[in-house]
Formats: sequence, structure tokens, C-alpha cells
Amino acid sequence: MENYMNINHNQVTVQQFPDYVQKWDREDNDFYFYCTKAVLKVSVVSDKVLRFRFATEDGFPNDFSYSGAYTYKGKVKSLDFVEEEDHFIIITSFLECIITKKGLTTKILDKEGRVLQEDEKGYHWEEHKKYGGNIVMTSKKVQSGEHFFGLGDKASDFDLRGSRFELWGKDTYGYMKHSDPLYKNIPFFLSLHHKVGSGVFFDNSFRSFFDFGHERKNVYSYWAQGGEMNYYFIYGPSLLEVVETYTLMTGTPEMPPLWSLGYHQCKWSYYPEKQVRDICRQFREKEIPCDAIYLDIDYMEGFRCFTWSKEYFPDPKGMVSDLSKSGFKTVVIIDPGIKVDKDYWVYKEGLEKDYFCKRMDGPLMKGSVWPGECNFPDFTNPEVRQWWADLFKGLMETGVKGVWNDMNEPAVFEIETFPYDVRHDYDGNPCSHRKAHNVYGMQMARATYEGVKKYMNPDRPFVITRSGYAGVQRYSSVWTGDNVATWEHLWLANVQCQRLSVSGISFCGSDIGGFIETPSGEMYIRWLQLGVFHPFFRTHSSGDHGDQEPWSYGPEYEKLAKKFIGLRYQLLPYVYTTFWQYHKYGTPMLRPIVFTDQQDTETHFRQDEFALGDNLLACPVYQEKADGRWLYLPAGKWFYYWTDELVNGGTEVWAEAPIDKVPIYIKAGAVIPHYPVMQYVGEFELEALTLHVYYTNKSHKSTLYEDDGDGYGYEKGECVIKSFKTSGAEGSFSVLQGTNGTFEPRYQHYEVVFHGLPFEPSAIECDGEGVEFDVEESLVTVKINKNFQKLILTA
Repeated sequence: MENYMNINHNQVTVQQFPDYVQKWDREDNDFYFYCTKAVLKVSVVSDKVLRFRFATEDGFPNDFSYSGAYTYKGKVKSLDFVEEEDHFIIITSFLECIITKKGLTTKILDKEGRVLQEDEKGYHWEEHKKYGGNIVMTSKKVQSGEHFFGLGDKASDFDLRGSRFELWGKDTYGYMKHSDPLYKNIPFFLSLHHKVGSGVFFDNSFRSFFDFGHERKNVYSYWAQGGEMNYYFIYGPSLLEVVETYTLMTGTPEMPPLWSLGYHQCKWSYYPEKQVRDICRQFREKEIPCDAIYLDIDYMEGFRCFTWSKEYFPDPKGMVSDLSKSGFKTVVIIDPGIKVDKDYWVYKEGLEKDYFCKRMDGPLMKGSVWPGECNFPDFTNPEVRQWWADLFKGLMETGVKGVWNDMNEPAVFEIETFPYDVRHDYDGNPCSHRKAHNVYGMQMARATYEGVKKYMNPDRPFVITRSGYAGVQRYSSVWTGDNVATWEHLWLANVQCQRLSVSGISFCGSDIGGFIETPSGEMYIRWLQLGVFHPFFRTHSSGDHGDQEPWSYGPEYEKLAKKFIGLRYQLLPYVYTTFWQYHKYGTPMLRPIVFTDQQDTETHFRQDEFALGDNLLACPVYQEKADGRWLYLPAGKWFYYWTDELVNGGTEVWAEAPIDKVPIYIKAGAVIPHYPVMQYVGEFELEALTLHVYYTNKSHKSTLYEDDGDGYGYEKGECVIKSFKTSGAEGSFSVLQGTNGTFEPRYQHYEVVFHGLPFEPSAIECDGEGVEFDVEESLVTVKINKNFQKLILTA
């Protein structure tokens, strides 16, 4: 063991390092390397995933994490082990991991011999003098031209290099660019250098830090104030594959109810009942689509969770039922703080059953939040989670369709959050709040999800949470917290949601228009245009700063809001398909442009442009009074959505985008399904599904996923995956459809609209028979049976 003196804050600490490997051992795919007072365990989780656990003389703790990653088992096709004079080599089908006998430093290479990751100091630790245990650390060499992405909702430039971050969930009202820490705690990041992608998941829930060349420009490091140095190295080589693997390791969500991908309207606060009804009535009268209306804390009786205000909402079941008849799903907020009130049934139950968090010496954890003095359930106790889940019975029986968890970092007025000495069960691994803080919000969301799912059955649950840890995507959607109505925050919303998506959390969005202060009509529309492409699509604002409904900025902006919310409903089948890819394969829904073409180094430096799914690229406008913007298109050919102008990628282009347009590009060859504009999901039965087909002189494949939009039939195979293969040649263009699945959509026909054809067809054949078609300007339209197999256009 080697020591290193470090003088910090007038305290002398000793950084300790492993010395020499005394012996090694192997158990199946696990390798153990023993030094005098340390041991390194390297597990080959799959051909592309290596897990590193480093322990000192205390040994390894119980192998448990709320991320669930420790249960992941990948495929190991081949595995070899070599011992050399001064190092060991673990060899898989894709990787070589070199471990030195002196100091246990590691280096990971791909089969081409490129260094993917290399230790600088490697593993080291120092005793935490104040709380006991160790501060666990590791440092790596920054590779030439290396970029870093990820870490959840960080409010910084997309590339993390040169920055330093902290993971310690915090209520950051009115945060700004570079504010840190924020609400979520996602210790996963990606690396890209020499056009090869990899990732690291540091699965430690203690307060942790990440430095990407901030302190020393050629070194990156990460460390935690307790717990274990436990991380996974994930090889791509594509960035997309890294995120898919990480998301499968930490869990993918169920398919959401289709309505949850529609437009949501929220405010702090809509009350009393008359105002809620008036808002919903105006949506329908103005024919602005909307699926969900939210009730903030004022719907409760004195902010007591699981109650209704008798004054403001005397007949909640009647109101919710009436709103449901006009297509509105009611979503209500639930916070973790339970008011200290001997006459409050939830408080009495929690107290009697000993379900509230306690301080080290036994008193209950008390803190002030909206209801006043509160106690807080220990959501890391499975028995408490079950109790919490059952509390939702009444709300669900009232007709509520979704639940919104807030203040669950956990936030406490005056003292910010729980003191360190608060005790938690941690699913049978008792600990202090130092370990449980970063998972508290996730476990609340988990308990909420389990309750909503139980009492929504057979329908699918919908939950949204402000705080979470790695794996929170299994239970909930998220939003980016209490933002501000500024152009900078519009930019932040874009970058934060891209970052969340590549951190495993695709079902994300921002408070459109800003929660704090009031946007101009122009800013609101530009923000709404961005929100169209975010999976979670909600306007939310603070009532202190004026109204923020789509009609609040005058007739001109109301018309534009209606247009773009309508566009979201047209794109719903495409968005839903993209969600299915996320559910099935862990593929991020929002894909930063570098994820679409990492071989093009120009994409490594862009952060405004992003893809939604396989075939659509968008780029928001951030500047006031702008009539367009420059953006970069990846390689290939792209059609400008509004004009069908064909543009070559691999270069920067100017997109005409006055206030009534947002830059949208469709990949050549793509098939983009469209619904007609509807006021809410399920408003009417579809007669036909529109397929917008974009010409290519090559070949291209698109996917459409369909199921019933709710319920769990899809888990029994009641779904259909359709593939559309397009290909073009001189004087002809064809579309082939393949289907897999038993689900039968209720519509019987496709209306196919062809864009960008270089010729006017003289004939169109569908499965060998000629069909009639219309030509209007440059568009060719044909109506065919939904079960067609081959569609051919000839000049």
C-alpha cells in the first residue's frame, strides 16, 4: 500500500493506493486481484461490458443497487486470461483489459489496439475523517480529442469536457446555465475519441463528483464520499449502442398510455373547480388539442397528500368524470412530506406503523414544506413502499389518470434537505441519508408507480418525477424542473433533454414557456416548437407570473400554438414508434447529432440539432425575431419538412424559419406516419392512416409500431411491427411492407403521400394491380389497403 499526503481545508488527509498484487483468483467470469490491503474484482458482464469493484480491508459490501445493473447478464462468447511478468490481460471478443501487478492500474483496448480507457492514478482512497468509511476515487487519462456526454439533467454545454459536476439531488428553483447540482443523480457518462464510443456507469449513490479535465486538463476523475468504487465500462463502438446497453442494464420502461404523449397543460395552480372546467372548456371551444390537465398542491385540503379541498373541489369525482367525457385526463401532484396532524389519516397510519424516517438517536425527521411541519416516509423500505402504493386507491377511484411527484430530492424549507444522520432501511441494507439521498426521489416514484399501476389496471400508469437515480426510467417520466422564461432557458431545455435521453431517460421534457416569469408570445411559440419533439410535452408555469395557456398571447400566437400542438398529434404514431424502440431496445428517443453520425467530426461539436427517432431531425430557434437559422445536417439527403426542398447533408445549411416554422428535416427514403389532427387521443376512430413517403434513389427502411394505445395486450403479442422498405431507380420507386404481429388496427386503409419524386408517375401498381392516384403540385397521393405488400410507381 502506498500513501500520498494531501492538505485540504487545514486538514491533512492521506490518499492511499494499492501496492502489488500478491495473488489472484478466478470464479467463472469474475477475476480477483489481491494486494496487501485492497482487492480488485473484474467481472466480464458481456463481451462489451466489464465491471470493476475495488475494496479495501473492509471487503466488498452486499452487492445491491437500486439501479438494478448488478443483476444484468449479457452474452460472453469468448473469454481468455493471460498472466505476464508485470500484468494480467482479460480478453473478450471485443476488448482487452490490462491490469498491472503494481498499483492495479487498468487499460482497456479494442481489437484494433486503440486505447479506450487508461488509468492515470487509478484506484485510490482516503478515510472520511468526519463520517467514517472511505472517500473512493479513480482518475483516468484524457485521450486525444476526447469528448464526454451524459450525467442526466446538467445545465451546461452538451460536451462535458473541461467541466466539473456534483451529484446530490437539490431543489434548484430558478437555476441557470452552469448551476450545479440539480435535481437528478445519474452517474453515467459517455466518451468519444478516435470516433469510437464507450461509457462508464459509476453505480454509487453517495454524494459524488465528476471532473472532466477541469482541475487537470489531461485527466478526468470521479469519486464519491462513501460507498464502493463500483463502475461498469461499456463499449460501443457506436454511442447509440453504449446508451442502449446502459439502458437495458438499468431497465427500460413499459409502453406508456398513448394519451401521455399528447399535449399537457399545467399551472401552479388551477383552482377552484370552476377554473379547471373553464380552462378545459376553452381548449375544446378553441379546438386546441390537449389530453391532460394538472392539479398542483392547491387541490388538497391544506396541502395534505391524498385529500381534496372541500372548498375548492367539493365533488372531485364528478369533475374528473365530466372532464374525462371531453377527453381530459386529470393528473394530480403528490409530495413526500406528510403533515404532522393527529387528525390526518395518512399521518396517523404512517406514525402507527413506524413508516417515517428517523434521526440517528430516534426522533422522527421533521421538516417544513408546503403543509407546514412534516414527517417523511422512508421509501427505501419495501413495506413503506407497499403502504404508499395502497394510498393511491382513493385517487384512482376518483378517476385520476396520472400522478406527479415533486419536492422529492427531498426538498425541505430552511435546511434544504434531510440532515446526514437520518436513517434509512435501504431494502435491508441500513444506512444514513448520505447514502440514501440520491435515491430517495426514485424510490418515491417507484412506490407511486406501483400504486398507480395497481389501481389503474387494466390501463397503463402515468407518473412524472422531479428527482431520480439511474434506473428511474423504469417507473416514471421526468421534467427539467423550475426553469425561467428566458431564451437561455429555451436553449437549456434542448440540451438538458438531449442529455437526459442519452442518460437512459428518454421520457423527458421541460416546462414549456418557463415556470418562473412570463415569456413573450414569440418565446412561448419557439419553446412550444421545441416541445413538439420532446416525448413529454407540457406547458407549466407559476401563477404568480401570469397566464400561460396557448391563447394567452393574443390571436396571432394562439393560431400558431394551435398549429404546432396539432403537429404533435399528427406525429403521434411516429413518436409512439420511437418510444417502442426505447422500450424494446433501450434506444434513446432524442439523439444528439453526434449520435447520428459519429464518424463526421463536425457533429462532435454541435449541440442544437437533434434527431427524434430514426428519420426526423429538428433544430429549435433561440433568437428573438429570427427568420431562420444555420444548422448542420449529417451525411445523406434530407427533405425540408415545410417545402420538400431536397438538401445534401454533411454540411451547414440555412433553414428558413420565420415564427410559423421550426427547422425540421426528414431523411430521404423515410416513411413518416401521420394521424389527422385530433382534440385528444381516442376522440374518434381512424378511417385511414396517412403515410408520408420521401423519395430516395437508394434504399431505406422505416418502422411503424402499433398496439391498442393502452392496456397490456402488447405484452401478450397484441401488437404489430411494420417495416417499410423504400428504393428508387431511374423512372421507378417502390415501397415494400412487411408485418410481424397479430394486432389489427381499426382503420382499413393507408393514404400514401409521396414527396420529392423526380418524375410524375404514369402508373402505380399495388400488389400487381393498377390503382388510381392524384397529382397536386409536386405531391402524389394514393389510397390503398393497409395490408399491401408491394407498391410500385413508374414514370
